Amino acid sequence: MTLPAQPILRQRLTLSAERPLIYAIGDVHGSLDALLALEERIRRDAAGRMSEQPLILYLGDYVDRGPASAAVVEHLATPDHGDGIARIALCGNHDDTFLKFIFNPHQHLRWLDYGGDATLRSYGLDLADYPDRDAAMYTLGEDLRRAVPQHHVDFLQNLPIALASGDRLFVHAGIMPGIPLAHQEDHDLIWIREPFLSEGPGLPLTVIHGHTAGREPVFGKGRICIDTTCYATGRLTALKVTLAGADLV
Repeated sequence: MTLPAQPILRQRLTLSAERPLIYAIGDVHGSLDALLALEERIRRDAAGRMSEQPLILYLGDYVDRGPASAAVVEHLATPDHGDGIARIALCGNHDDTFLKFIFNPHQHLRWLDYGGDATLRSYGLDLADYPDRDAAMYTLGEDLRRAVPQHHVDFLQNLPIALASGDRLFVHAGIMPGIPLAHQEDHDLIWIREPFLSEGPGLPLTVIHGHTAGREPVFGKGRICIDTTCYATGRLTALKVTLAGADLV
């Protein structure tokens, strides 16, 4: 398995023209069945609008907590789904920490407390087989590097961290209010809550994000959060973003 470059420099994408039809999907967290069902709803919704070149944009956190992280990564790493809809997957904090754990488990033990045990099980490993967590990390790291396919590592390593389309910014967690996008820290883009949740972006744009889990989408000040805690509620949310506005699918 090839080690990723350290540190990983993640792309920030800007669409050359504002996309007329984007479907943003919130935190998946290993919930493959919900993801496949939501993608089918999106396909039906987009069926009469294929001339608008619809884009499905995943907002990160594909792994942990739910039962099928490995299958979700495999699905998203598939380049062609045969439906003519473009797809871009952004990086979430869980995806980033999982990748770091694969290659340096001793420094990223916290991943196991974020629902990483469920991800291990999805790759055929059981944390119960490593009872002395600290002493077993070397062995667990070796076993995990054998279990995770190289193309999954490549997928996680190459996830961009943000996408801008007109006055909309799609990102996993949010931004530091009032800071120009070129000066935002990657850590904030995938980890921030406050002061972003209270203050909004502090810039003339709308941020569409996940990361902060709830039971319902939140239409806040300059932001829309679509993390509806799918691994616990069974509800995976998609937001249809058009030139006219944004609505739930």
